[in-house]
Amino acid sequence: MRRYLFLLTFGLMGAGILISLGVWQVQRLAWKQDLLGRIEAQIDATPTSLTEAVNPQFQRYAPVEATGTFGPDHIRMLASRKTTGAVHRIIRPFEADGFGPVLIDTGWLPDEVPVPGAPDAQVTLVGNLDAPNEADSFTPAPDLDNNLWFARDVPAMADVLGTQPVLIVLRQTPENDLGVTPWPVDTAGIPNDHLQYAITWFSLAAIWVFMTAYFVLRTNRSPR
Repeated sequence: MRRYLFLLTFGLMGAGILISLGVWQVQRLAWKQDLLGRIEAQIDATPTSLTEAVNPQFQRYAPVEATGTFGPDHIRMLASRKTTGAVHRIIRPFEADGFGPVLIDTGWLPDEVPVPGAPDAQVTLVGNLDAPNEADSFTPAPDLDNNLWFARDVPAMADVLGTQPVLIVLRQTPENDLGVTPWPVDTAGIPNDHLQYAITWFSLAAIWVFMTAYFVLRTNRSPR
């Protein structure tokens, strides 16, 4: 009888822990879906000025509109697109009227395609602020001799191009063709694996219950 009670108690406790972890992941799923919904609504909102979006606090994903002129320099960053393969993001300095120099992620070019020159005329851009955290200890250092980067390290890029550490990701092509395809901000890069985690925990709980029942029945049928 003691062995029977021990197996039953141990099994119920284990199943309870696994089920509680599954419920927690379901709660996290609801939280993440709400967060993604709010981010998507913010991305598609009416653009504001850079000053409003940055002061008093930097608002990531905030839509902004800026008028100014591009500088002559650029940075190429190696990236990959599922439908295209290897591409280069083109980051340019931009002198925004009333705000100062910032970085513009203008979009992408296929690998080995020459980078076109920036327009000389004043342009009005619509995009979203971003603060990507792509560089880590495994990211290769930029090849400055060949102007090739491997992550959007905003402070380092701003230092090289002489701008403020503010990045605008272009949302739509301006009237002046920049010769690239915009790669606008979206929520595709924000992980949302909570449903898979919940299924995993609930599956483990079901297996735990099955194994507990098996051992209890086996113990109950064992000869005394």
